[in-house]
Amino acid sequence: MADKSVTGLTEDEALEFHGIFMMSFAAFILVAIVAHFLAWSWRPWIPGPEGYSWQVGMIVDQAKVLAQTYVPFAFTNLG
Repeated sequence: MADKSVTGLTEDEALEFHGIFMMSFAAFILVAIVAHFLAWSWRPWIPGPEGYSWQVGMIVDQAKVLAQTYVPFAFTNLG
């Protein structure tokens, strides 16, 4: 019992746990970096000189096209 630590693990078990933990942590960090890169390429966090207004206008235009496609009578008086 003298070879066990406060956690109840032997030194070999602690080293094995540490290795698994480090590999899992590295995999998590890699996935997080890839996810942040994909989010950045979809919508940059720092806006360009025009700000985000061009994206909002594009989304509104796409919503109008979809609405006109599925509910054409609702937009007869809109310009």
